[in-house]
Amino acid sequence: MNTADQYLKAIYLVEKIESEPAATGKLAERLGVSPASANEMIGKLQSRGLVDHEKYHGATLTNQGAERARESLQTYCIIERFLVQVLEVDEFRTEATQLESVIDETVAERLDTIIDRKPQCPDCFAPDEDVCALLDAAPEAAD
Repeated sequence: MNTADQYLKAIYLVEKIESEPAATGKLAERLGVSPASANEMIGKLQSRGLVDHEKYHGATLTNQGAERARESLQTYCIIERFLVQVLEVDEFRTEATQLESVIDETVAERLDTIIDRKPQCPDCFAPDEDVCALLDAAPEAAD
């Protein structure tokens, strides 16, 4: 998953949490970047037709952007499940966040063959908790 996909996933989740366009500040906070960096990437995503952005109102995903965001979220969920179910990693959210930028689609598909991913994935993802609502694991303490 590349940086653009991480932004698309973040926009998708912020839109779900807020029920409105994703504000640059909320994206920056979620991704741990500066608002200027978030704004720059939003501009790039808009030029690619993945995001609609209205200054002072926030970013919304286009249909193509939403599709890519859901794919990115599904990859993230696969990584989380692999870390919990196979490797039994306690701090799986932290590890999944670090791994999502280096796991490509091929590796995610292979991991998916050895985990028990629910058919409703990625709709089972709880954006407020930043974890799959159906994942059988103790939640980590918030950062």
